[in-house]
Amino acid sequence: MNKSKVTKKSKKGKPDKTTKDDKSSSIKVIARNKKAHHEYMILEKYQAGIELKGTEVKSIRSGKVNLKDSYVKIDKNNQAFIIGMHIGPYEKANRFNHYPLRNKKLLLHKKEIFKLAQATREKGLTIVSTIVYLIKGLVKIEIATAKGKQLHDKRATLKEKAVKRDMSGIQKNHGKIRGT
Repeated sequence: MNKSKVTKKSKKGKPDKTTKDDKSSSIKVIARNKKAHHEYMILEKYQAGIELKGTEVKSIRSGKVNLKDSYVKIDKNNQAFIIGMHIGPYEKANRFNHYPLRNKKLLLHKKEIFKLAQATREKGLTIVSTIVYLIKGLVKIEIATAKGKQLHDKRATLKEKAVKRDMSGIQKNHGKIRGT
């Protein structure tokens, strides 16, 4: 019997449409840090796991996470922590709910941690969080080494975006008659 064609039964007894192959390749983006792309020049990206409590996982699955002012810090024991990541309280939890701005440990390989620590010390880079997503049912975060942009760099990127938007608008409207 082919494993990819086996269907699971849901709680109600009806067959579930997702197969094992579908779940293994599905990525669900929960939150993006748009401010990081505006404020920083993203250089190198890494995928990391996060050490979370049960109520934090449930809140993330429901989309109650904010990466706006979050960054990664490496402590003296060579452990990476994400600071400033807000995970809203889980509504159905009682007194065992989590603290929303708790520092969370990132799960990275030693070599990656040493590489990140070296980049922050020597090159003066910072480590920012860019995306939180679910992959194979696990919460992952994409972090990146980044260099701060100057004001003129921000203006240049805004100008490039405006030009791209205008060009796509011209291409869409090409061949259409206006205002008759």
